[in-house]
Amino acid sequence: MKRTMSEFPTLISTIGHTPMVKLQHMVKNPLVTLLVKLEFMNPSRSIKDRIVLHIIDEAEKSGLLKPGGTIIENTSGNTGAAAAMIGAMRGYRVILTMPDKVSIEKQNALKAYGAEIVILPTSATIESPDHYVNRAKKLATEIPGSFRINQYDNPKNPEAHYLHTGPEIWEQSHGMIDYFIASGSTGGTVSGAGKYLKEKNPLVKVIMPDPVGSIYYEYFKTGKIPSNGNCNYYLEGVGEDHLALALDISFIDDVVQVSDLQAFKTARELARKEGILAGGSSGASLWAALQIAEAAKDPITIVTILPDDGIKYLSKFYNDEWMKKTFGDIES
Repeated sequence: MKRTMSEFPTLISTIGHTPMVKLQHMVKNPLVTLLVKLEFMNPSRSIKDRIVLHIIDEAEKSGLLKPGGTIIENTSGNTGAAAAMIGAMRGYRVILTMPDKVSIEKQNALKAYGAEIVILPTSATIESPDHYVNRAKKLATEIPGSFRINQYDNPKNPEAHYLHTGPEIWEQSHGMIDYFIASGSTGGTVSGAGKYLKEKNPLVKVIMPDPVGSIYYEYFKTGKIPSNGNCNYYLEGVGEDHLALALDISFIDDVVQVSDLQAFKTARELARKEGILAGGSSGASLWAALQIAEAAKDPITIVTILPDDGIKYLSKFYNDEWMKKTFGDIES
């Protein structure tokens, strides 16, 4: 039989349709089924492949991004990796700005794809020209033929999750989902997938864990943006010091605070008890899921997102010496 090259998949075609698996050891309550969606099985090892592909495809169709153009984005690493990967495949120059707390593994991955990176102080306030978002905006105005992904404020971000992530979760859980838990920085995952799931079943509870120091917890509880919000916590890719327009809190039932140590210990436990090596934001979401699981008095199914790969953090919270230096006695 004669074959054509079109019969074979491309790397882009492997984005999405990630597995969802049941945890077997960490959930002590027999009434609870806890399912985790393995988003690190996307080709650049994070959930951000979904939104970047959707946004770039739409920009190409509309003419906002032309052949030979430059993709610019502010990132904590994962959106940058997706942009760098797709840019490498489609021949775009890619420039990425990021805070200096981003792990060296993520920085080196971006360079490996051929992207240019600009490292800026994590401590820079949202008003500062050295804030990583502001630097990306400036570069986009200075470089001809550039297109900024604008993940924090682009409605195509939650749209990608509404069109793809939410339906996948509904199908894989057979519609038997009581809680959906996803952390948020841009808020695209929790808003987009949460919207879809609530349309399918309004009784689904959508929960967003938020790092201590981020603005989202207080904003959700009071409707006010705290003046002391920051990104100086160690968790990467979750929480924020400014309000992202991609986040729609109308689809969120509660925001819970989680500390760096709670998230990191939970991620380490996930690796050692379930054999799943995931990132710190995965630990944050899983910690929140386990609190709900422990308190459950009736049978429930919880679905949570594991956004990225733990290999990106081997120099940080998976390193015992880094943990001891940062937090002291990590076993207590």
